[in-house]
Amino acid sequence: TEAPQPAMFLPILQHPASSGWLVVRSSRNPEQLGTAIRSTLHQMDAGLPVVIETRLDEIGGALFPPQIASIALGVLGGMGAILAITGIFGLAAYSISKRLRELGLRVALGAQRKQILKAALGPAFRLLAFGSAAGLMLGMLASRVLSDIVYQATPRDPAVLAGVVLAMVMLGLVATWIPARRALSVDPMILLREE
Repeated sequence: TEAPQPAMFLPILQHPASSGWLVVRSSRNPEQLGTAIRSTLHQMDAGLPVVIETRLDEIGGALFPPQIASIALGVLGGMGAILAITGIFGLAAYSISKRLRELGLRVALGAQRKQILKAALGPAFRLLAFGSAAGLMLGMLASRVLSDIVYQATPRDPAVLAGVVLAMVMLGLVATWIPARRALSVDPMILLREE
């Protein structure tokens, strides 16, 4: 909301114009109010052309570019998240497939589930942490561009930063869920028999 600005009202007959404005503020539904205003003005002058526009319609054109930019950024963010999940899943699955014998040996020697998960998924989570830190820094550098697009939001906001970190952790957990289950289901007897 803006602070009220000074205004001066003059009789319309002093300054005749081909068009005029009537500003109405009401708690009624804008469509019902528009119909009532149109019929009242039509009763006063049947030949008077009346165009009714709500404030929301008026500012809709100004809000359209930021809305499209926000939608585009959301779509790109979603595509980036899908790409991140695919990459982390691929890295974790490949890492575990190459280390199955080692993990089986650890299980045979009595390693706990926590130790197996740490050994199996450590590289993926280190890469995720490095990528998240780099992304946070780049996001903070791009804050000027984003603040022009997203209304009253700044990437330096602690809630935004916490949300980004939480989202990346959740993406990492989702992406490593299947490889983690495979690492925990390693049967050391089968792997040792193969050798």
